[in-house]
Amino acid sequence: MSDLTLNTDFFESIIGHQALTNEYYTAVIVDHIKPSHYRNPGVRLILGIVKDFFIKRGALPKSSEILSYLHDEGDKKLFVDTLKSFKNLDPNYHPEELITNTEIFLRERSIYEATKKTIDDYSDGKINHAETGDLFNAACNISLIDNLGFEYFNQIDRHIAELKELAEYIPTGWKWLDEKLGGGLMKMGRALYVVAGPTNVGKSVVLGNVAVNVAKQGKTVLIVSLEMSEAVYGKRVSSQLSQIPLSELSSQTETLKTFLEDYKGKNKNARIIIKEFPPKGITINHLKAYIQKLIHKGIRPDVIVLDYLNLMEATSGDNSYAQVKGVTEQLRALTYFFHCPIFSATQVNREGYDGKPELESTSESMGLAHTADVILPIWQEDGDKELGVLKMGITKNRFGPNFGSTSFHIDYPTLTLSETEDYFTKTEGTTASAIDGVLAKFK
Repeated sequence: MSDLTLNTDFFESIIGHQALTNEYYTAVIVDHIKPSHYRNPGVRLILGIVKDFFIKRGALPKSSEILSYLHDEGDKKLFVDTLKSFKNLDPNYHPEELITNTEIFLRERSIYEATKKTIDDYSDGKINHAETGDLFNAACNISLIDNLGFEYFNQIDRHIAELKELAEYIPTGWKWLDEKLGGGLMKMGRALYVVAGPTNVGKSVVLGNVAVNVAKQGKTVLIVSLEMSEAVYGKRVSSQLSQIPLSELSSQTETLKTFLEDYKGKNKNARIIIKEFPPKGITINHLKAYIQKLIHKGIRPDVIVLDYLNLMEATSGDNSYAQVKGVTEQLRALTYFFHCPIFSATQVNREGYDGKPELESTSESMGLAHTADVILPIWQEDGDKELGVLKMGITKNRFGPNFGSTSFHIDYPTLTLSETEDYFTKTEGTTASAIDGVLAKFK
């Protein structure tokens, strides 16, 4: 037997009838009602009035109230005739079937209208690829929420199960950071982590090390680069994995090949996908489509590393604040959609160049700081670069304490970050204090 398909023309009448008589149903669909999407003139007429009335009054209009809005005799007749046609419909529609079929109807009609508009815009020479992508994305993702929420005292088993699920983390490979985050990156997503630092301090180094540390655990990592080429990122990964200095990779290709083949054999589940896009060359919708394509090919990322957030193309907003805020909100939404965490980076403003960047140092938009789940400032003080020291703090953390700092050692030849010895990491204050600790060690 062939799959059942919805008769959308007939289903219009069911929507019109339910919207006129079922207040809960109308509350669920009111934001998605677009009368122009309905071919039945009577249903189109009714839905237009019901939507306006419901938004203003929060209740369904009575038939007499609808008639009071109809001034044209033809419209009055159309309304009465449509009501008569509803008498043949069974009012006892299965609730889940009703919601499911309504979602199907809304998506199909929205996709149809989006296609028609795209063809018209193309014919008129007014095509805007970003807006077109947003239009189809919105149409394909229409969802009617038929969930009243979490009833705390009556769903204790669900709560316990979720606690166990939420307790699953992907370690970053750094004890200090994992402790601050309660165990590492949230395995099921719903979390956006952002490294904030000035130019050339090492944001990409942090992102690259996170990617390698996660892959070492037998995970799949997607690195989306908007700044460096796939070849450059691949070179960094090779150096961090093999510990062959970047400057020597080209002269040690056979050694590297042997190492990587051996590593792959021992770590069969480890996977790193590096995808390069031009700066400001993709929107969140483009990124979403690319990730979906990976998943269709059997590649589902455990962690997404984006280098870096501010280089995404915004689809809305008249200024940098609104644009970056919008991109951040959409990026965080992807962590819900794909059920995996995203680790990214952002620039800090001039105030953040002098010492430890604070939350308000976030460049372009505080909307980013408000939206991200974790903000990790990185910085170097005088002499740190020469010593190979990178400091990291935590100024926002939805999963634990938002204070404290640590120091990492940067091996510049391989751009590898490692946690320093206890005598170094626990030193508070200036780099001079840390040097004294090192000297004391050798007395």
